[in-house]
Amino acid sequence: MSPEDGRASGADGGAPTPPRRLAGIPGFDIDGVARAAESDPGILRLENLDTDLRPPAAAVAATRTALESPAANSYLPFTGRADLRAAAARHVGRLAGRDYDPDRECVITAGGTEGLLNALLATVDPGDEVVVTDPTYAGMLQRVRLAGARPRLAPWRYEAGEGWRLDLDALAGCIGDRTRALFIMNPSMPSGGVLDANDWAVVAELCRRHDLRLLYNAAMERILYDGRPYLHPASLPGMRGRTLTVGSVSKEHRMIGWRTGWIVGPSAAMAAVAKVGIYNVVTGVGIGQPGALAALTAADEAEDVAAGVRRWERRRDAVLDALRDYPVRPAAGGWSLLVDTRPLGVTARELSGRLLARAAVAATPMDAWGGPDAEYQLRLVFSNEPVSRLQSLGARFARIA
Repeated sequence: MSPEDGRASGADGGAPTPPRRLAGIPGFDIDGVARAAESDPGILRLENLDTDLRPPAAAVAATRTALESPAANSYLPFTGRADLRAAAARHVGRLAGRDYDPDRECVITAGGTEGLLNALLATVDPGDEVVVTDPTYAGMLQRVRLAGARPRLAPWRYEAGEGWRLDLDALAGCIGDRTRALFIMNPSMPSGGVLDANDWAVVAELCRRHDLRLLYNAAMERILYDGRPYLHPASLPGMRGRTLTVGSVSKEHRMIGWRTGWIVGPSAAMAAVAKVGIYNVVTGVGIGQPGALAALTAADEAEDVAAGVRRWERRRDAVLDALRDYPVRPAAGGWSLLVDTRPLGVTARELSGRLLARAAVAATPMDAWGGPDAEYQLRLVFSNEPVSRLQSLGARFARIA
C-alpha cells in the first residue's frame, strides 16, 4: 500500500497505521485510574460508574436458575427471547404512553452500549452529522465517530441557582444539511443535567422540522432527584415514529454485569437495527436475559427503582455538603457530578493525579467527553460509596491545597 493511502507500514516494516475512523478517538482511561487505585480500601472509589447497591433478588435467583438451562446457552433467538422482548416493549410503552409490537419493534442487545452503536449504524451513513450534548458520555461521542459520522456539540451550560441547562439555541444551530439524528442521554452523563418539558418540546420540534431521528439513551431515565417529573420523548406529538429508545438493566436495576439491554422503536427503523445486531454481536447474553426479565416484570419494579434513587440522592447530597466550598456542579439526576477545576487553577487531569496521590480519592478527568471545556471537568461518581465515606471528601480535598 502506498504512502499516499495514509495506511502505509512504518519504515521498520511494522504494522500499518490505524484506519481513519479511529483518528481523533482517544483512549478510554477510566480503567487506568482504577488500576492506580488498585484494591486499597482506604481509597474513595469515585472513578467508575459502578454501584454497591444490590441487584433485585428476583433477578439474581432467575440468573442462578438460568445457569442450568440449555435455552440460556444458545445463540437463539437472535433478537432476544420473546418473553424479554415483550417485557421490554411493555416497559418502554408504559413509560412513553405508547404501544410497541415486541416482534417488530424491539430487539434485545448485549447491554445498552451495544444498542447505542447498533442504533447509529442503522440510522447514519459515513459523513453524516449527529448532534450530541457537551459534555456527554464518551461512549456516545466516540461511537458517532466509529460509525463514520461527525459529532456536532451542543453545550450544557451551568448557571448558578439554575443548575445545568442545555443551550437550546446552540442545539438548533448545530443542525445542518448533513444532520441525521439527535443523540441524547437524559439525565446527561457525566454532568447529571436533566431536560425539562420545555427542553424536550424543543427537541421534538427540531426533529419534526428537520426530519431527524432521536436516538435516546434511556439508561438512567428514572434516576431523577429533587422531585423532578419524568417525561419520555416518544410521548410527544410526532415522536413515536422518530424515537429509538436504548435502555438496559445496568443502572436503574443495578445489573451492570448482566450486559442486557434493548432497543425499542418504530418497525421501519427496527428492521435495520436487527440486521446490524446480527452482524455485530449476533445475540444478547443468554444467561443474562432471564434475570433481566425478572427485574422488568417484578411486581415491585417501580418501587425497587425508586428506593435506589432515594439512596443515590442522599449520596449526592453528601458530596454537595462535603464540597460546599469547592466549585462542584450539582447533578439533577444520574450517578455522577462534575467539579469545575478552572477556579482551582489546574486541569482535571492534574487534579485527578493530586487527589489520588495526596487524598486517596480516585476520580476521572473528562478530557474525552466533549469540547475544549472537558479538559477542566473532573467527574465524581457518588453511586458506589456509602454516605459515611462520602462525608470525608471535604477533609480529603483539603489535603491538596
